[in-house]
Amino acid sequence: MILLSLSIIGEVRFLETRESVLSVYALGGLHEVGKNMYAIEYGNDIVVIDCGNKFPDETLLGIDLIIPDITYLEENKERVKALIVTHGHEDHIGGIPFFLKKLNIPVYATRFTLGLIELKLKEHKILRESELVEINAETNLSFNAINVSFFKVNHSIPDCLGIVFDTPEGTIVHTGDFKFDLTPVNGQHSDIHRMAEIGRKGVLLLLSESTNAERPGSTPSEQMVGKHMDEAFMRANRKVFVSTFASNISRVQQVVESAKKTNRKLALLGRSMVNVVEVAMERGYIDVPDGMLISQNEINDYAPEKVAVLCTGSQGEPMAALARLSTGNFRGAEVLPEDTVILAAGPIPGNEKNVTRVIDHLFQLGAKVIYGSGVSTGMHVSGHGYQEDLKLMLTLMKPKYFIPIHGEYRMLFQHRALAEAVGVEKDYTFVLNNGDVVDIQNQEARHTRKIHAGNTYVDGVGVGDVGDVVLRDRKQLSEDGMLVIVLTMSKSERKLLSNPDTISRGFVYVRDSEELLRDVDGLIKKTVKDYQAQNKTQHWGAMKQDLRKAVGEFLFQKTRRKPMILPIIIEV
Repeated sequence: MILLSLSIIGEVRFLETRESVLSVYALGGLHEVGKNMYAIEYGNDIVVIDCGNKFPDETLLGIDLIIPDITYLEENKERVKALIVTHGHEDHIGGIPFFLKKLNIPVYATRFTLGLIELKLKEHKILRESELVEINAETNLSFNAINVSFFKVNHSIPDCLGIVFDTPEGTIVHTGDFKFDLTPVNGQHSDIHRMAEIGRKGVLLLLSESTNAERPGSTPSEQMVGKHMDEAFMRANRKVFVSTFASNISRVQQVVESAKKTNRKLALLGRSMVNVVEVAMERGYIDVPDGMLISQNEINDYAPEKVAVLCTGSQGEPMAALARLSTGNFRGAEVLPEDTVILAAGPIPGNEKNVTRVIDHLFQLGAKVIYGSGVSTGMHVSGHGYQEDLKLMLTLMKPKYFIPIHGEYRMLFQHRALAEAVGVEKDYTFVLNNGDVVDIQNQEARHTRKIHAGNTYVDGVGVGDVGDVVLRDRKQLSEDGMLVIVLTMSKSERKLLSNPDTISRGFVYVRDSEELLRDVDGLIKKTVKDYQAQNKTQHWGAMKQDLRKAVGEFLFQKTRRKPMILPIIIEV
């Protein structure tokens, strides 16, 4: 008997009681925007789709990236055959270097996407041992019973693909990220005829992105941005700074065109902007006139009205180029009064505060700042489909079953309503949590079980070594600081040899809290004396625990704070 299963997983122990299994996993991408990773599994073959990351919020102190937990794939590494990438955005490729360090399998991606992946693999020093295979919309792949084909979709980055999996149970379609732009700047149209053909043949299950499921209407064309960009450049009487996503090559090309029309030189600021534009130019995705590009050190060599600057930092990232420009901390470039600054990107949910802070700083510098929603300024249109785009995809594919992916819960819920509005039966649409499993047997789907799903945190060079306990300690340190208690004890007599040394870090200012710390020292001496009286001083661990408890309760009573208390015993 052949069974098709769909599951959204992190760490999974899959049931192996069935003769043959076909599964679709999303290792992330449900109830979140980012960290996308999916897979198709049939029998002894697993094909992975995308491997992205997402950036931490303010609660994940010190964490650099969040990537999918691939424990299940590691446990079944002999069955993992390939990683297929739909497009080159960070939330779809950011986790690939970490993935390949654990599972060195072939990576299939389009030409531009491979260029971006190569940059990451070079940085991690694993490019030479990685197998990268170029694909396009005409490519066909076969992994025993799983046959894979592709179709073009339009997005805010070149060379995007949707994926079709033909399986013994039926056809599964993964849309990737998409919108329907009938007049794309880069000429890469969505292959609507191919989508209709797939739908005519029959789609058992559709997985479609949900990022803009709450926004009515159709996504505006990127062409709109070019006209407004030209107008802003022509009105500017000094330098023009434009901040956008480095991967939005169409937007970058429009900035190039506006600079060309106003006879301006163009400088690139920010490592990712420089790297991505370099890849795009090498591979023919951007056309920059000879002599237009200048280095950041040459910006001041030209009259202000002859210079444009394209930089990263549209999301208010503290270390990105725009944030540093807004505080005057970017060497070789500065925003001066009457310069024009254009934010040609909308803030990702959660980044609004950082973006607002940067905008405030730019106004304080006297700049003319063009910001706000894309509709109000004309400087940004989304790369994700609005409601009418999503309904068109559903109408073209005509799926029997539907699972909305890539979005927070409200987006997934709204996408389900859209699916029902265009004819997908209510009970045939599943809004899942990460880890939920839908099993399909004989073309009948059921939500039957749940498997564990989780995140892996990247902190510096450490991957997965920071867990909830460490994060809890960091949170406590960030809120109430730390109090270190150093005791010098006699090794032979097990007695305190000198007064305790109490060190405050982020808890209280010592000079203003001398009386409090004297009371703490007295409490420490009393606790140690009690241990000596009970002849328990041979158990340092127990004494440390009692010190933490006694001092912690005392400090909370006096200050209403809960610092981390760290007793250290030095034996002499």
